[in-house]
Amino acid sequence: MQTEVERLEEQRQKRLDKIRELGIDPYGVRVENVEPSSQIRARYEEETEGQRAKAAGRIVLLRDCGKLIFLTLRDSSGAIQLGLNKRRMEEQWSLAKLLELGDIIAGEGELSRTRTGELTIWVETLTFLSKSINQPPEKFHGLADVDMRYRQRYVDLWANPEVMERFRLRSQMITSIRNLLSDKGFLEVETPMMQSIAGGAAAKPFITHHNTLDMDLFMRIAPELFLKRLLVGGMEKIFEINRSYRNEGIDTKHNPEFTMMELYQAYADYSDMMDITEEIVCSLIEEHCGGNYKLKFGDLEVDYTRPWRRAKYADLLKEYSGCDITDIKGLREKARQLHIKEDQMDDLVVINEVFEETVEQHLINPTFVIDYPAKLCPLTRRKADNPEIAERFELFAAKMELANAYTELNDPAVQEENFRIQLHGQQDTMATMDEDFINALKYGMPPAGGLGVGIDRLVMLLTNATSIRDVILFPLLKSAKQD
Repeated sequence: MQTEVERLEEQRQKRLDKIRELGIDPYGVRVENVEPSSQIRARYEEETEGQRAKAAGRIVLLRDCGKLIFLTLRDSSGAIQLGLNKRRMEEQWSLAKLLELGDIIAGEGELSRTRTGELTIWVETLTFLSKSINQPPEKFHGLADVDMRYRQRYVDLWANPEVMERFRLRSQMITSIRNLLSDKGFLEVETPMMQSIAGGAAAKPFITHHNTLDMDLFMRIAPELFLKRLLVGGMEKIFEINRSYRNEGIDTKHNPEFTMMELYQAYADYSDMMDITEEIVCSLIEEHCGGNYKLKFGDLEVDYTRPWRRAKYADLLKEYSGCDITDIKGLREKARQLHIKEDQMDDLVVINEVFEETVEQHLINPTFVIDYPAKLCPLTRRKADNPEIAERFELFAAKMELANAYTELNDPAVQEENFRIQLHGQQDTMATMDEDFINALKYGMPPAGGLGVGIDRLVMLLTNATSIRDVILFPLLKSAKQD
């Protein structure tokens, strides 16, 4: 027995056959001079007769009133109404009566408002562009099933206008970041996505294999070490916006494939990186969020008004955990109270676990957490007056890490020793000393500041999307066959 969906799709197939019987190719026509619906609306002048328009898009609403059909056509810029009148288009009326929700068409004709005030193209020429065989979502007000939205983003985008708007904003924000950095003299570069050594961050990589060279490669976990090589080469202000990959967990803040913006500036330090981070984020708010510095994020309100708070790691730990950073016994007791299995952990790991559990939940407004324990930061310059502290910050907002930055370490001997200590503490046999990076530092890398910003999380915050999957067009999902 046929399901309702199967019956409707069989009906669609029959209509496809009838379209072909009319001598019309339902999939193969090129159209010219199509205008975005938003542009048509913007240029329309009240009281001016004889205005015409040509629009193309997907039918998302259809009302057949017999000799009059009203369609809502949606394109990437918005939607507009088409009016189809049998008297105006007698020769194409048989085609008009075959139209269904989801079909892609173009319509050209005179512009005017209906009695209800709706701007309408009164179609004189109808062009059929693509037949929708699959039954569209039952309610074109939105594809409601969240998992289906992610799996069928190609439906989600046109069924939910707010989704299209969010991804349009994402693209515009990335362009704005590029323009801002270019105006500041930064050069955009590209570094390898496949690397022979997984470096630049402490994370588990994805492994691939190059057949011709018969060698394993790693999808990059960070571009950092290659970008620093470019500092050695004399590129003094550089940035890259591109993908990184980490073979780790998936949740509302993490996707194994994510977009990072990393920049490096010679002769700068982490204070300069704080300034440029504020400038990037606030310029996006001014340009794309209406200049309102108080933005909603889920149930929170985040105030991005400058200047942002700058607070030391040790001070925040003391404030929210009640423990001094040097009181390892007290911190281990606190860890046990928080149900952290600390008995096999290094002291520094315990400190950071307690920090994450007690401090981060309180960081609502943008906060630069500065001056981390040096042993947590193998790529960072130490403070001249206190080598136990690294000139590093992490930016938090809405309880979420958004950016990471250092005054970069450029002493090759110290860097090599830090790598050795880091490798000694790792059980992962894939961890390898990057000898070529050390060799590059031996040629001399200028003092520099470096910054990494999670683009996905930044877009989440500025568009009030509480899941990272809502800002990635095709997030990684468990196979539907596994459900």
